[in-house]
Amino acid sequence: MKKISLVLVLALLFTVFLSGCGKQASTGPAQNVEAQQVSFPGIEPLSPPVKVTVGMKQVVSDAGVLIGMAKGYYKELGIEIEPVQFNTGQDMINALGAGQLDVGCTVTASGLFNAMLRGIPIKIVADKGINVPGKGYYRLVIRKDLVDKIKDYDDLRGRKLAIVGTASLDEIALDRVLNKGGMTTKDVDLQVIRSFPDIIAAMSNKSIDGGMLIEPFIAVAVDKDIADPWKDPAEYDPDAQTALLVYGKSMIERPEVAKRFMLAYIKSLRDYNDAFFKDINKDEIISILAEYSSVKDKALYDKMFPVGLNPNGYVRMKGIQMDLDWYRSRGLLTGELKAEDVVDNSYVDYALGVLGRYE
Repeated sequence: MKKISLVLVLALLFTVFLSGCGKQASTGPAQNVEAQQVSFPGIEPLSPPVKVTVGMKQVVSDAGVLIGMAKGYYKELGIEIEPVQFNTGQDMINALGAGQLDVGCTVTASGLFNAMLRGIPIKIVADKGINVPGKGYYRLVIRKDLVDKIKDYDDLRGRKLAIVGTASLDEIALDRVLNKGGMTTKDVDLQVIRSFPDIIAAMSNKSIDGGMLIEPFIAVAVDKDIADPWKDPAEYDPDAQTALLVYGKSMIERPEVAKRFMLAYIKSLRDYNDAFFKDINKDEIISILAEYSSVKDKALYDKMFPVGLNPNGYVRMKGIQMDLDWYRSRGLLTGELKAEDVVDNSYVDYALGVLGRYE
């Protein structure tokens, strides 16, 4: 992809990691009516089939849903996926708590944890995105023309650095970069720019020095010689849990649906890992993602840092706890929470009992 105009076209899909306002079904992949083979021997499909609403942006880190829809895994288990978009994370949280949305593809935010503290039955149930060492898909990038001036963490002091939102994962991630230089976001000129394409544009016109970006925007900015990927996130945020799969009230109250959803989800994660980390059926998976995700250019997949998706499903508990501690230390939580309070691994445990562990 050579033209930044395409990045701007993608803006609505990536403005934050979430979507929202007023619930709207988005167009998703057709779900194969007939699975090519029995993927889950011994597991009876739900009868009659059950609709499951999933809040997602159809980004690459939604591969666990998109691949399973395209390959018929959910359909085979009697699940019909209905993708739903939300303009804000809080709208998604409200819908999950009210039973109006079954599953959310999201990131940590103070609103999510405060909803849990109010007794709303929402649980983090699986991984939806981590940085793999050497291949961080969510990272701080700096302007290409500043690579000789911003060489180490100390060089970030006082710089204009952008994030798409505060009191959420984005601010946490930048804060951890700065912590490596003994700083916090108070030691830089923090800019809130509400979309990743606009961060690229601001770097292009030199109004900021760098910003937190996610793929495919990193690849686009690097390809256009606007940004440098700078340091590996494994240096400054090795334990981060970047994105999450969350079950809402209506899913938790239907355990047979919840368990079958997780089976299809983890099988899809394994197809993704086979493709991007073992080079197995990579063309097929890229074709699925190019058709059904918001990244349409197949050539970009070879340029992007691949999102890490745990083929065994579990989130990084240390990363969740670190986020909780960050929110609490800034007075953004209304009470005390531990990672064990917000994560329910029972669904992944069930899926691994059926599928076995991925090596």
